[in-house]
Amino acid sequence: MAKLNENSPDKILMAWNPNIYNKFKSERFLPFYDLATLIDKKVGMSVIDLGCGTGELTRKLADLLPDSNVLGIDSSKEMLNDAREFEREGIRFEVKSIEDQLDSGMEWDLVFSNAAIQWVEDHESLLPKIISTIKPDGTLAVQLPAQHHNITNKMLAKLADEMPFEPLLKSWKRADTVLEIDNYAQIIFDNGGRNITVFEKIYPLVLQDSDSLFDWVSGTALIPYLERLEDKNKQNFIDEFKKRLSSKFPKSPVFFPFKRILMKATF
Repeated sequence: MAKLNENSPDKILMAWNPNIYNKFKSERFLPFYDLATLIDKKVGMSVIDLGCGTGELTRKLADLLPDSNVLGIDSSKEMLNDAREFEREGIRFEVKSIEDQLDSGMEWDLVFSNAAIQWVEDHESLLPKIISTIKPDGTLAVQLPAQHHNITNKMLAKLADEMPFEPLLKSWKRADTVLEIDNYAQIIFDNGGRNITVFEKIYPLVLQDSDSLFDWVSGTALIPYLERLEDKNKQNFIDEFKKRLSSKFPKSPVFFPFKRILMKATF
């Protein structure tokens, strides 16, 4: 997973825990497979995976693309700790932010990103920059959570905006980076996209109870809030968030309609 931009004054680096993230591995993998089926597969493609996480899905992507040369980049050393086991000829990994990679000037037959660019701000500028790294007749394939449509993201934002956490977080709010699908489609078209596919899909999560839903959120969306709080305040934030989850999702099992955006185009 890509970290928030460390060059922004109101940002901090986030410590990812691959063990927590992988607790829901099968659920997190489903959108990857949907995205991979959209790709026009060719022999010998040069591929970049922006925000590759642990590298496991980068390996699966490379295995789907014959004789491909794949680079997976992620700014989290923690997430890439075990990436070596997924390396083989034609697959390598680097610790690097998405922003730094885009500034490198390298171009690719396929730019792939699965659940990563939501951590980078200003998608109106980001997406054209990503597209500029695609070779002629190359492909863009991106999946990201529709954070602005997901209930738990809204609950976290509301909690952070209330006492006592608003001053403890120094009025920090997580940037609302994700756009509507209409906007993504327009940006892709304006930058030369063809065969454009952009859609939002619900990936149902069926979990034992609200505590299991908390575990899901703690692997990603909760991280930037806790990173900005001292230990005692972290626990208070966790306890209050768990209380609200329990009130919002009192039934067992919990059905949670997790929304994601998938987009693909050729250039």
